Amino acid sequence: MRATVLATILLGLVVASSATVYFGEKFDEGWESRWVKSKSKESEGTQGVWGWTAGKYFNDEKEDKGLQTSQDARFYQISAEFPEFSNKGKDLIVQYSVKHEQKIDCGGGYLKISPAGIDQATFNGDSPYNIMFGPDICGQTKRTHLIFTNKGKNYLIKKEIKAETDEFTHLYTLIVHPDNTYQVNIDDKEVAKGSLKEDWDILPPKEIKDPNAKKPADWVDAKTIPDPTDTKPQGWDDIPAEIADPDAKKPEDWDDELDGEWEPPTIPNPDYKGEWAPKQIDNPAYKGEWVHPIIPNPDYYEDDNLYAFDSNKYVGIEVWQVKAGTIFDNILITDDAAEAEKWANLTKKTQEGEKKAFDKAEEERKAKEEEERKNAKEDESEEEHDHDHDHDHEDVKDEL
Repeated sequence: MRATVLATILLGLVVASSATVYFGEKFDEGWESRWVKSKSKESEGTQGVWGWTAGKYFNDEKEDKGLQTSQDARFYQISAEFPEFSNKGKDLIVQYSVKHEQKIDCGGGYLKISPAGIDQATFNGDSPYNIMFGPDICGQTKRTHLIFTNKGKNYLIKKEIKAETDEFTHLYTLIVHPDNTYQVNIDDKEVAKGSLKEDWDILPPKEIKDPNAKKPADWVDAKTIPDPTDTKPQGWDDIPAEIADPDAKKPEDWDDELDGEWEPPTIPNPDYKGEWAPKQIDNPAYKGEWVHPIIPNPDYYEDDNLYAFDSNKYVGIEVWQVKAGTIFDNILITDDAAEAEKWANLTKKTQEGEKKAFDKAEEERKAKEEEERKNAKEDESEEEHDHDHDHDHEDVKDEL
């Protein structure tokens, strides 16, 4: 019994020791020493300035501070380095919170996980990355991006994953498993899951149309043909498409010498039947739709490591925003689900507190508006009273 208990404890210690937090950022004091602001767009004058704030509504102003985009119509590019690791054979969890305090109309709110070799000082949209994950909103597009890079090419998920668009904080979580499956959670609730092999076109298709097969030249795939015995009715082409409007009348001020001869406007002819065409009949030579033969794809290959990246070394924010104000916070990269849940609880506290702060501000705003309406109504009543009083005074003077 004692040996079993000891073995269980040792197993727990092994599991615990294998869990790793590769990167964690709460944007507390000293965050600027851990991040490198890109200068990629400085020469163009479109490099955005980052702010550090909890926003208008929060739970704890100090604890809830995050990185905020602060200028409209700017590029925002910043990255942080962590010890390089491979996620092969392990879960990979990417999690962070994002708040579109400005009620975003067009702009990104996603993260990029990049391999070794990028230049942080010039980090930009062309810098390579392994994974891009998070909300992207512009007009009618309101999606959560999930892009994986394979052999230098970026692949966008084929599913549509909706993104949150209100002005409150939301938690985005990506979990990638070593069996080539994934899961996306928003606010700790599953919104998508599936297979990297099925939900991305990373692998070539198993089957393709036979490139050597061609539809026979004499193949007939027209279901119907014009009836060769059908003839055009006599007088069909004599019916005009438009006729003079019988209800139109010549204007009384029309002068034939000055305005020319008056002609009534035309209207569509109700008797016009359009261009004549013979009726269609079944084609006796019809063979059906030709089906292109399918063959195994000679270029197909299996890859059980689509999920794995040998080098993960940077996390970055690289977005364009028309209207700024988005706040990023609580960025976590780990293989430990329990640690991810601890960090998720930080965001939940923020969400609860900011909702209370928002509701309180709304109550105060409504109360103020009601008080202003009440005062305006009282002022209006006093003005009417003064007017009536003046009117009565005038009546008395008239009687005297």
